Amino acid sequence: MSGSMTFVPDLRQPVRLLAALALLCLLAGCGARQVVVEGEFPKPLMSPLPLNMGIWYDEEFANHEFFDEAKGRTESTWIVKTGSAQMQMWDIVLGGLFKNLEQMKNPPGSGEMNQVVDAVLVPRIEELQYAIPAHTNVKVYEIWMRYRFDMVTTAGEQIASWTMTSYGKTPTAFLQSDEAAVNLAAVVALRDAGANFATNFTRIPAVREWLEQRQRRIARSEAAATTPIDRTDSLPEQAVEIEPTPQEAL
Repeated sequence: MSGSMTFVPDLRQPVRLLAALALLCLLAGCGARQVVVEGEFPKPLMSPLPLNMGIWYDEEFANHEFFDEAKGRTESTWIVKTGSAQMQMWDIVLGGLFKNLEQMKNPPGSGEMNQVVDAVLVPRIEELQYAIPAHTNVKVYEIWMRYRFDMVTTAGEQIASWTMTSYGKTPTAFLQSDEAAVNLAAVVALRDAGANFATNFTRIPAVREWLEQRQRRIARSEAAATTPIDRTDSLPEQAVEIEPTPQEAL
């Protein structure tokens, strides 16, 4: 009598397979795609303003990154780090826009030990939006940013505050990877921000007023230093004795 054999599948195999795949995915960095933005940024082609300007990047700006906030950082499909590229770009642009640019050792504020500068710029990113392609084979990404700039004294007193936007779009759909497309869109947005700032800085009403007041103070100081002092009015009168002539002496 030949016995029949019944095949009973080992249900543990799929579980083991899924666990192995999850481990491999974790080790391989599956999940969110991470892009550290890198690029080259041109110096503005203009005569530098005669200012000794300070710059302060706070921790949030220096480590800036963006992702899908609706999903949260852990669930987002993209994490794009722009902090290093932001500082690189602004150092180049501001270094060409002003006669001298100083990296402040501490945030501007009363009691802080800082370098002596004419003013300090503090940039922030208030909002960032990005759009992903509707079709996966078209690698055209868009990035929009809104900056907030505060120009303050070394003591932290506000001189001017304004917002500025920038926009970047991947100029071609024929890139090798989505990561390259995202990086290029971010670089274009940063270049747009630098050009926008260099073009419009002196047009900001509060900045223009501050520059005019500063120029008037410098002009008064220079005029006072070069005007000769008339000392005749300040000298005390002295009695002058005149010796009599020989005829008067007779």
